[in-house]
Amino acid sequence: MAQLKPGMRLRSAVCDTEVMVIQAPAEEVELTCGGAAMIPHDQDPPPGATLDEGAADGTALGKRYVNAAGTLEVLCTRAGRGSLRCGDEALQVKGAKPLPASD
Repeated sequence: MAQLKPGMRLRSAVCDTEVMVIQAPAEEVELTCGGAAMIPHDQDPPPGATLDEGAADGTALGKRYVNAAGTLEVLCTRAGRGSLRCGDEALQVKGAKPLPASD
């Protein structure tokens, strides 16, 4: 578990995915990608780390991923094969806000 802060850059230990934290909850959370905990951007992945095929739905470059409560939001800065999770919850792509009608 880690205390996330806005602006923090993280990378996957098992694939090419890289993210930047946009919004973070006050409490410590475990952010994972591909079944392994995310690591600081400047840290090397541990040897022997492998992608969990059950967590390989992929991430898309430039998409924002959020949890259901809306307390965690990350921006994908490099796409990869792993999928993002916060604890037991899969993060979902944040949808665009609907524009107001111009009647």
